[in-house]
Amino acid sequence: MSVSEIACTYAALILYDDGIPITSEKISTLVKAANVTIESYWAALIAKLLEKRSVEDLILSVGSGGGGAPVAVSAAPASGGAAPAAAAPAAEEKKEEPKEESDDDMGFSLFD
Repeated sequence: MSVSEIACTYAALILYDDGIPITSEKISTLVKAANVTIESYWAALIAKLLEKRSVEDLILSVGSGGGGAPVAVSAAPASGGAAPAAAAPAAEEKKEEPKEESDDDMGFSLFD
């Protein structure tokens, strides 16, 4: 990563943390206030990216290694009754893990 990219990223995080809309002008202003010289395109690039993606989504997907893990979503019942409360215990059921077989069960060992 270049210094310019990191500086613009930090500026965008500061703006996000303060609840200020992230624009290339505001990123440039923060970077200049920090006395960091950047290439002119980085502020616009970061601002353009964050127009399409949420900063929170980017932060949460840092260690996911790509597209992220799928989230289990249950469909809402058509009647709107108490069905979601009844479905919760079914999701908590644990699957039994298969037990590992030992060499004794097969009647021979690898080094016989």
